[in-house]
Amino acid sequence: MHNNVIDYLNDIVRIKPDKVAYSDGTKAMTFADVYAISGGIGTYIAGRGFYRRPIVVFMSKSPAEVTTFLGVVSAGCYYVPIDEEMPSERIRLILDNVSSPLVIYDDTTAQIAMGFKKDDTDVISYEEICRTTRNDSVLEAIHDKAIDTDPIYIVFTSGSTGVPKGVAACHRSVIDYIEQLSEVLGFNEDTVFGNQSPLYFDACLKELYPTLKFGATDYLIPKQLFSTPYKLIEFLNDHKINTICWVVSALTMVSAFDTFDDIRPEYLHTIAFGSEVFPIKQFKIWRETLPDATFTNLYGPTEGTGMCCYYRVSRDFEDGDSIPIGRPFDNREILLIKDDDTEAKEGEEGEICIRGTSVTLGYYNDPERTAAVFTQNPLNSSYPEIIYRTGDIGRYNELGELIYISRKDYQIKHMGHRVELGEIEADVDALDVIKMSACIYDNDKKLIILYYIGDIEAADLSRLLKDKLPRYMLPGRTYKLESMPFTGNGKIDRVTLKKMYKEA
Repeated sequence: MHNNVIDYLNDIVRIKPDKVAYSDGTKAMTFADVYAISGGIGTYIAGRGFYRRPIVVFMSKSPAEVTTFLGVVSAGCYYVPIDEEMPSERIRLILDNVSSPLVIYDDTTAQIAMGFKKDDTDVISYEEICRTTRNDSVLEAIHDKAIDTDPIYIVFTSGSTGVPKGVAACHRSVIDYIEQLSEVLGFNEDTVFGNQSPLYFDACLKELYPTLKFGATDYLIPKQLFSTPYKLIEFLNDHKINTICWVVSALTMVSAFDTFDDIRPEYLHTIAFGSEVFPIKQFKIWRETLPDATFTNLYGPTEGTGMCCYYRVSRDFEDGDSIPIGRPFDNREILLIKDDDTEAKEGEEGEICIRGTSVTLGYYNDPERTAAVFTQNPLNSSYPEIIYRTGDIGRYNELGELIYISRKDYQIKHMGHRVELGEIEADVDALDVIKMSACIYDNDKKLIILYYIGDIEAADLSRLLKDKLPRYMLPGRTYKLESMPFTGNGKIDRVTLKKMYKEA
């Protein structure tokens, strides 16, 4: 039984040292390369005296970045991935939260990374440390002390206060996820992954670690290809990619533009999707194009270590239907808890709560927000048992399948990412020219709508926000108001704002 993800690498390098592990279509690394370079990076970090500390990895999406993650873990530390597409303010908040002693950068991020150097934070180039000689005795001594509840990473999600939340996961939950997901989706040594997710989200777990477990190959698809569907499918075919685990918007971007009229994926046989509701019209196009492929709907929050539920599509759906999220992976349970902390009865709706190994460690350096959603199981008063309250509402249908209904609050899923509208409002309100702001979401058109009061015109504000917010958090419509509507108790009246938007 493995208790550290590095065990996967140590096992596979003896079996398939010369097979390509990770590639972006241009640069590739074999398992032997990954083993040697990650070991060298781990040796360097350990030589600096860093142990059980967060190490920031600020690199472009590449095989080198994945290898750096593994180097950090080899040193007994845990990686914190950030990316240059993140707004500078978000990066600053993350760095302030983790107080990392070391930031590892590459050639593409060097200029920005230099600004991170402080008295208690050093910055170092990947190109410099990747040549460090692996010291097996040092790494083995670290590995011998490892336990499966040690952290492996911290990834940051949106926070309603404007401050991102750093979800800390441990080896036990990641290994359990890898084992369960691999069994459900049928990964093996012949699997060729096509990775879509940025590496600073937990979604990439679906490919990165099963690649090590089975000796598979993972292609890190360049981001720009997702704006050119024909070239994207060409990339899949050129590299004989047979397995993809993508957000729904990436799949619909291909099918909605009639791409399959000109080119089809020749090798795809396993398609998993999640993070958004798959429009049935677009799903049918994919299924008709690849009638022999398996399609699996995945559901789960970052706080539950990747995905925690799955549904293998086994029947036809009509427009207006919702594809179920199915059932939980083994070794975890879904509880539907009502507002009074009792369990929802058959057919009733309740908040989706996760119980089991997949529940992560909580939010890093954030006990207040951790305590709010990582709570004692209200159905168990006999001993301590932490569950995660997702804030999602679900129910079981007549077939016993779990159905996602909606968010409990006004957190949304947009462009494949979980976004809290309050974080957008906090960033907008921080601008000197803004007096007040409020966001709503048009679920039909998948648009974030921003209302504000301030000394700036809507078009100018939209341009300003492009430098402040990630693309997936940018408002699709921006409206300037003379006054903000309020409810009787003094809160912003979002119901009225939605009525105003419909009328506009």
